[in-house]
Amino acid sequence: MSWTVWTEEIPAQTVLDMPVDLRRSTANFLRALAIEVGGAVDLGRQPPGDAIDELEIRYSLEIPGASVIIEYMIMTDAKEIRVPVLVWFH
Repeated sequence: MSWTVWTEEIPAQTVLDMPVDLRRSTANFLRALAIEVGGAVDLGRQPPGDAIDELEIRYSLEIPGASVIIEYMIMTDAKEIRVPVLVWFH
């Protein structure tokens, strides 16, 4: 089973409100992030971004070249990253 990405309602709406090119690149980044996070977790390595909790389940990072910051949670049992926060500075 491969890793997937899931966004909560508000972050998903934020992505839909972006201009088409930014929306496309953000969606592609999130899909690639799920693969990268999953690979890191599966190999026992540090996932991308900065841990923002003591359990190292929640991480924050900026999408390179975009005015977008995301927070994601690693759901190991579901092999999923969840995006509860996505901030677009426009």
